[in-house]
Amino acid sequence: MRNELATFLAALRFFTRLPTPAWAGHSAVQLNGAARYFPLVGILVGALGAGVTLAAGLALPDSLAVVLGMAATVLATGAFHEDAFADSCDGFGGGWDKAQVLAIMKDSRIGSYGAIGIALMLLAKWNALMELQWEVLPVALIAAHAVSRFAATMLMAALDYARDDDSSKSRPVAKRLGGGALAIAALCGLAPCALLPLPEVGYALAAVAVVTLAAARYFVRRIGGYTGDSLGAVQQLAELAFYLGLLCDFSS
Repeated sequence: MRNELATFLAALRFFTRLPTPAWAGHSAVQLNGAARYFPLVGILVGALGAGVTLAAGLALPDSLAVVLGMAATVLATGAFHEDAFADSCDGFGGGWDKAQVLAIMKDSRIGSYGAIGIALMLLAKWNALMELQWEVLPVALIAAHAVSRFAATMLMAALDYARDDDSSKSRPVAKRLGGGALAIAALCGLAPCALLPLPEVGYALAAVAVVTLAAARYFVRRIGGYTGDSLGAVQQLAELAFYLGLLCDFSS
C-alpha cells in the first residue's frame, strides 16, 4: 500500500505543482507506474477548480467565478497540458514531416499556431462551462479532468512513443500500460461520471471517445505514435469534448 501511495504521489509531483511529502521521492520505478494514477490526479485538479469556482461564485458573477476556477486548474498543473497543447498546435501546424514536427514541438517558444490554438481552447472551455447548469458544473469539472486524463492514458496504452531520444521530460512515464494499470486508470477516470445525469454523460463520453480516436489516428499518421505534448493536447481536446457532450440535446 505504501508503494502504491508513493507511486500516486510521484504522479502528483510529475503532473502538477501541488505539494507532496518529501519521503515520497520520484524514482524511475515510481515514475514508470505513475501513468495509472493520471486520472486520479485529474480528480484532484478538477476538485480544486470546482471548489474555487463555487467559492468565488458566492461573491462574484458566474463568469468571473468560472475564470478563477479555470485559473486554479492551470496554476495547479503549471499550465502543463495547456503548454503541451500549444506546442502540438505549433508542431503539427508548422511541421511537414516527423522530424520537423518533433523539432518544433520541442522548441520552448510559442508560435502563431500555438498562441491562436490555446486562446481558442480556453475561450471554448469558458463558454462551454458558462452554458452548463450551476448545479452540474462542479461535478462536470471533476469528471472532465478525470476522463480527459484517462483518454491520454489510453493513448499511452495503445500507441508507441514517437521520440527515439531520452531527452523528453515525459520519457520516464512513457511506458505502455498493462491490464491492471489500465483498469486502475479506467476506474479513476470514469468513476465521477456516475454523478452526472443520463443521457448527457453518455454523449460526453462518446464525444471524448471520438476525439481520442481521431487524435490517435492523426498522431500515428503524422509522427508514428505519441509524445508528451500530444498527450497534453489530447487531455485538452478531451476535456473540451466532455463539456460539449454534456451540452448536447437531441430531444429538441
